Amino acid sequence: MLDKTKNDTTKIEAKRTQEPIVVRFAGDSGDGVQLLGAQFVRSAADSELNFFTFPDYPAEIRAPAGTTFGISAFQIQFNSDTVLTPGDAADVLIAFNPAALKTNLTEVKTGGLVVVDEGTFNKRGLKKAGYDADPRDAGLGEHQLLSIDISKRTLEAVAETGVGRKQAVMARNFWVLGLVLWMYGQNRKPVNNWIDKKFAKTPDVLAANKAALNAGHAYGETMELAVQSPASPLHVSEPYRVITGTDAMALGIAAISSLSGLETFYCSYPITPASALLHALAKIGSGIRTFQAEDEIAAVCAAIGASYGGAIGVSAGSGPSLALKTEALGLAVAAELPLIVINVQRAGPSTGMPTKTEQADLLMAVFGRHGEAPLPVLAPATPGECFDIMLDAAKIAIEAMTPVIVLSDAYLANAAEKWIVPDAEKLPDLRPSRDLPDESNYHPYLRDDVTLARNWIIPGTPGFVHRIGGLEKAHDSGDISYDPNNHDKMVALRAEKIARISERCPPAEIETGAEEGDVLVIGWGSTYGALKTAVDNLDEAGHAVGHLHLRRLWPLPRGIEKIASRFKKVIVAELNHGHLRRLIRSEYLIPAEALNRVSGQPFKIADVEAEIHQLLNR
Repeated sequence: MLDKTKNDTTKIEAKRTQEPIVVRFAGDSGDGVQLLGAQFVRSAADSELNFFTFPDYPAEIRAPAGTTFGISAFQIQFNSDTVLTPGDAADVLIAFNPAALKTNLTEVKTGGLVVVDEGTFNKRGLKKAGYDADPRDAGLGEHQLLSIDISKRTLEAVAETGVGRKQAVMARNFWVLGLVLWMYGQNRKPVNNWIDKKFAKTPDVLAANKAALNAGHAYGETMELAVQSPASPLHVSEPYRVITGTDAMALGIAAISSLSGLETFYCSYPITPASALLHALAKIGSGIRTFQAEDEIAAVCAAIGASYGGAIGVSAGSGPSLALKTEALGLAVAAELPLIVINVQRAGPSTGMPTKTEQADLLMAVFGRHGEAPLPVLAPATPGECFDIMLDAAKIAIEAMTPVIVLSDAYLANAAEKWIVPDAEKLPDLRPSRDLPDESNYHPYLRDDVTLARNWIIPGTPGFVHRIGGLEKAHDSGDISYDPNNHDKMVALRAEKIARISERCPPAEIETGAEEGDVLVIGWGSTYGALKTAVDNLDEAGHAVGHLHLRRLWPLPRGIEKIASRFKKVIVAELNHGHLRRLIRSEYLIPAEALNRVSGQPFKIADVEAEIHQLLNR
């Protein structure tokens, strides 16, 4: 056991590495672990490093302190090269208490460093975590252990700032941050600037946080605790920023308003993990109206009303909320109105694990409405793509006059990466056609010859009085109709309208790896980073493996069958029990294999590689 004290001269040698570095912080919900992680990201971005994060929240808002139920974790992988995942296992774990150690030790790679706050490893803390004995006494297996009394050192560092003991202990996260910044050669300046701004109105707290930050940094320097230093990054000439999936989606919704010339009306009801999107949009303001409804049904119905009135209606929720929105989505399909519904998927069923990730809502998104009610389904692959996917959704919704479902998930919504800010001049024109049809021959369901979309006439337009709604309409007049043949025709028209969307979109293409060969890996959504990295690794090892990643899940893009025919075997990897695999098999009769995980956690690269190796060896 490495127990660093004032008299300890043992050094952890520093080395410069081209390999990605993975750091994981873990502690109680009140320990400021997420803030600590976010500020480390700030420094990494200032150094122009690439990174990918994984905030791992507990489901309980505030479980009893020191228990395993309330442990919050934050993992980041960073390097000068491309980084697509938060890493399979941590090089370093910082555990704020015994419960954090117990729940996160399995996330550390063999030979990794574990740093613990020995001030919390008392009898009471060990009992709360369910330990019968101090795990440090027997060592931590093949891991290195560094035991520091972080609590005591933080209290000493902030003693002269005038804050009380409670506030002083809360500064532990900044002490740890200072230590880790030293260990990886990162700059304190961006963190200090943030502290100055955030705590400007509470100078004693500001002073305490800075004192703790500097003390942790000084401790690392004195004890020579540098572990690894990332290779010097290449300078990025394009403007970039740190962005989470939620923030990117909010910016995308704001861009819809600017690019379409229409007001965007965002309606939602609070639900984890989608609630953060309402908060982000409320801060943007211009061009966007936000409305917190009394329930999920009211939220989506308000969004439909906004679209009927000529705005772009957007509603979001998570898991159970999509179930509650299904009847209203049927109304939007029948009325043929542009609407965007975002589902930030979480582990289910029912309340399930509301802060954990899953991809188990795909079939509900594609088929989960009564009657024949087809609509497009899209899914971003990275946090940055959450911006682009909103523009794609708006374009499809406006062109085809249809509701569109966008499937994000808890992992993607909370993860952060470095995002190159797009050139505004190159963003798509989303302005709808407002050319009025011939008034003498108008009805609301006259269709465009190419898209089969009906005209979007704003209520109150002189000479264009019309009725739309959930009752079936006559295809030639728009009047209410119960005629069997007319209903059959309208069902076919609505289905063909959605099917034609794939004709106007680019065909499927191999993402990375071989264009033909032994195994084709098909994925969608947030599994992108793990799948691409695994396939790249196998490709470098000489295996003929290709990766196809779908963003348009319904209708499926053209070309999938042709690509699959060039490979001996196909495997569909997803965080459910085979939703996309069912679609692939039923649409193309491809005998696809399945790689499924439903653990509430994202894929690990090593697990994906192992599964593909098994398939290669059969």
